[in-house]
Amino acid sequence: MEIRISPSWAALWALLCWANLAGAALTVDLTSADSIKTAAKTIAFNLMTYYHGNESGQTPGILPGPPPAGPYYWWEGGALWGTMVDYWHYTNDTTYNTETLNALVFQANSPQDNYMPPNWTASLGNDDQGFWGMSAMLAAETTFQNPPSTQPQWLALAQAVFNTQAARWDTQYCNGGLRWQIPLSNNGYDYKNGIANGILFNMGARLARYTNNETYAQWAIKTWDWTSSVGYIDDQYNIYDGAHVEKNCTDINKAQFSYTAAVFLQGLGFMYNYTNGSEPWGTRLKGLTNRTLEVFFPDGIAVEVACELTNTIQCTTDMLSFKGYVHRWLAQTTQMAPFIHDTIMPVLKTSAAAAAKSCNPDGTCGFRWNTGTYDGDTGAGQEMNALGALMSLMVDLESVGGPVTNSTGGTSVGNPDAGGDPTVGNEPTAITGRDRAGAGILTTVVLLGFLATVTWMGTRANEGPAWVDEREKRLSGLGPIHA
Repeated sequence: MEIRISPSWAALWALLCWANLAGAALTVDLTSADSIKTAAKTIAFNLMTYYHGNESGQTPGILPGPPPAGPYYWWEGGALWGTMVDYWHYTNDTTYNTETLNALVFQANSPQDNYMPPNWTASLGNDDQGFWGMSAMLAAETTFQNPPSTQPQWLALAQAVFNTQAARWDTQYCNGGLRWQIPLSNNGYDYKNGIANGILFNMGARLARYTNNETYAQWAIKTWDWTSSVGYIDDQYNIYDGAHVEKNCTDINKAQFSYTAAVFLQGLGFMYNYTNGSEPWGTRLKGLTNRTLEVFFPDGIAVEVACELTNTIQCTTDMLSFKGYVHRWLAQTTQMAPFIHDTIMPVLKTSAAAAAKSCNPDGTCGFRWNTGTYDGDTGAGQEMNALGALMSLMVDLESVGGPVTNSTGGTSVGNPDAGGDPTVGNEPTAITGRDRAGAGILTTVVLLGFLATVTWMGTRANEGPAWVDEREKRLSGLGPIHA
């Protein structure tokens, strides 16, 4: 017998199916390591559908972009691979290890191996370079599989990024600090911001612990002290976006971003560990932890307060990815400074539960976590957020090893002279030697930037200023801070 369904019933059935799917969420038991691994695997698969660098004719290491070719800037590729290193570390799933290794090596910019590829000069900031360096550092700290000996090694890559950035420390304006952009020709070169200096602090702390070289620790101290003295970190541990050199860094943009607070917080954890819990690192870590949770986790759920407003989302593609880094970095901080564990982990668990509710069963995840459902706002950043949130809980569920050092299981080969500045890592004159070398290094960078810009102008003449517009939004204030 043939059964016929009227168009009206068919439409109703489709609507009911859609409503049922829309109301469903990713199933995960946050008390079970196996359940979290299963859910993470689903999200990781979805995340990697945004990556095409392993396909014929595509560029290894990058997500589609930059605008208008795609929504993602070069730095977010570096962030992706840090996420995938952690994914392997927390789950033991090796599915994406080959892509991760190939991407981190390909974008290293051989033979300099300093993550400053000329192809990305037009949007190359110290923070962009720094994200790739932090991913290489993470690979060393987690004993991620080493590249072949003929290729650059994780520790040496991290040292090269640190060396080239420390060589750009600028005392001509604001009495120190890193500028946002690297080439003089880039919009933002006149801006010294929190995230660039936060990454330098973070890398200095982690390299000090990994290598037991005090020079790196002195650079971390120097960077923290400068960031505080200029007012980017205030007495309540608010960390602000930055200011312009022509104003002597006094016109502070008081927008607050979660990843800036978190990158400093993670660095504090490493300094606390490196110094065996000495002060002032414990006090600073406690203060910044409390303020970070207060500002960015209202009701215990991560919110990007500068752009995730009650009635609208004003976040750029960059900002849509910050929550995942915060979860991952705070979780690792509890391994470096166990005294802060009971302050951080309950909040991360509440936030991760909300993140899971923002995902559909197929691992498609939204951006808002405080609505209890998928909001339809998805992308690579949103997937990294949810993945990072779930992975952050693994530190309490399994014996996930903390970051190693070169004396506690680290196998990565380093090079204290990496990046072209032989003074870095050689005690005790590296700090003053680096300052003297800064002008020469900067001149080289500017010349390289000029050549790359000429090439870029020839190949991107019809693309318009879209890539500038989105990056410049970071300097705009982005509305009120909901602290």
